[in-house]
Amino acid sequence: MGSNPTSGFASRAEFRAAAARYPGQLRTLTDIRRELDEAIERRAAIWEALSESPDTSQSAEAARLTKQIDELWDEARAAKAYVRFGSPDLILARARAEDRLERESRRVRRAA
Repeated sequence: MGSNPTSGFASRAEFRAAAARYPGQLRTLTDIRRELDEAIERRAAIWEALSESPDTSQSAEAARLTKQIDELWDEARAAKAYVRFGSPDLILARARAEDRLERESRRVRRAA
């Protein structure tokens, strides 16, 4: 499981969708982490302010930051997979080949 680049995603389709959101040159993990840390800090400050006095605009900002943080984590996973395994097209081609080999192996075992 540790060598599976799609393991951070619910399905291969979700992995493909995440990879498609970042075509061409991916940002570096350092840049993504920096932006992620800033968003997390900002959201924490907003949550603290909201605990003192509710505010709909700050609630909306917290929700927007949560969505941004989720997207940044997706981008970070896609960037890590790219660094470790290569382009998404190659990853998916290898995964399809492994699936075909596994299906063929099961077919041969059943036939024997």
